Amino acid sequence: MNTASQSTSASTNTSAFATFLEKLFKLKAHNTTIKTEVMAGLTTFVTMAYILFVNPDIMSIAGMDYQAVFVATALSAAIGCIFMGLYANWPVGLAPGMGLNAFFTFAVVKGMDYTWEVALGAVFISSIVFVIMSVTKLRSWIIDSIPSSLRYAMTAGVGLFLGIIGLKAAGIITASPATLVTLGNFHDPKVILGSLSFLIIAILATRKVFGAVLIGIVVTTVISVIMGLVSLPEQVVSLPTGLSKTFMKMDVMGALDVSMVSIILAFLFVNMFDTAGTMIGVAEKSNMYNKDGKIKNLNKALTADSLASVAGAVIGCPPVTTYIESNAGIAEGGRTGLTAVVVGLLFLASMFFAPIAQIVPGYATAGALIYVAFLMVGSLHKVNWDEFTDYVPAAITAIMMPLTYSIADGIILGFLSFTIIKHGTGRSADVSLGMNVLAVVFIAKLAFI
Repeated sequence: MNTASQSTSASTNTSAFATFLEKLFKLKAHNTTIKTEVMAGLTTFVTMAYILFVNPDIMSIAGMDYQAVFVATALSAAIGCIFMGLYANWPVGLAPGMGLNAFFTFAVVKGMDYTWEVALGAVFISSIVFVIMSVTKLRSWIIDSIPSSLRYAMTAGVGLFLGIIGLKAAGIITASPATLVTLGNFHDPKVILGSLSFLIIAILATRKVFGAVLIGIVVTTVISVIMGLVSLPEQVVSLPTGLSKTFMKMDVMGALDVSMVSIILAFLFVNMFDTAGTMIGVAEKSNMYNKDGKIKNLNKALTADSLASVAGAVIGCPPVTTYIESNAGIAEGGRTGLTAVVVGLLFLASMFFAPIAQIVPGYATAGALIYVAFLMVGSLHKVNWDEFTDYVPAAITAIMMPLTYSIADGIILGFLSFTIIKHGTGRSADVSLGMNVLAVVFIAKLAFI
């Protein structure tokens, strides 16, 4: 075959592939191109790639194999992104949820002495419930039942919980027999570097620098290598291994215990409201509203998100959720599911770079935890601070999560205080049937479990 024929054949194949993508993602209808979608996908991946370092670091503390969790993180993110792109045609990235992974390790496993297998069972059950809620009217009933002030407080509380974990991991705070916590030792170079990681991320993110979180982690790691605090790996690329240590290891029967109810609800509520809030924000950013003012394919997007959580639990991860970092790709012009598919393919490729991930020190990823924590705490400004019976339960919800070292306990105390205060002040009309039912369940848990 001569050069001209080869060129014609390549051009035909390229044209056919472009036509296929156009039919699949409706690029012209969304006023975008293949090049724009690919660049948007790359942008989103870089801004959320830090989860590849942070999630294995947190989950390994629960006793899970680091290598296995790294592969599971990349694979569950890839599955979630690709399914979201093909099924819902949304330009968003998904991965194991920040905050939820900390709750999994530090509250459920370390705090309550459950095995990580039982904790995965709770994630699996909550994800199945989320799927059922996403395909029925149950989701909207639950969301409407819980007052907005408590929804915002849950996000902020998870942020505070994540923050105290990040500060502890960086050594910025440490245990004290007299005051529970106190300032860490700033003569320790690791504490300085943990603080530096956060400051780099915060400054670059505020200046809207591309990949701010990843840059902060990488710079801190490089400095650590130069200082001799960590060693370079013998190889950069390796075949994905270890997944058998987490795949299908969830203990569902162990999680089917009445003492696990609040934990399952915590995974469910935090995942549900975090996902809903993120999706609404993404829809506004990308103008994904139809002529009736409703968000396009929202039910499909929620279903894809919930199914990704089920897949994540099976593989060995905390709930998989939509990332707010997706806005970075949308700002670059991403408008269709092709952006999400590109993110997913990049996560698949990242499975081969586990040796690099393993040299990243915990204090470097702690900076990312602290940064994400402050972003989540920002939701408190949406609480109705003019109404005492609204903001007090909201404050209890948010504050008690880090103080009890449990997202579940924060939810229980916040929800109970809301219900009791509202009824006690003659505002029973503000308490939905769903809140009353949850109050009875939570009282029973505190009384008998």
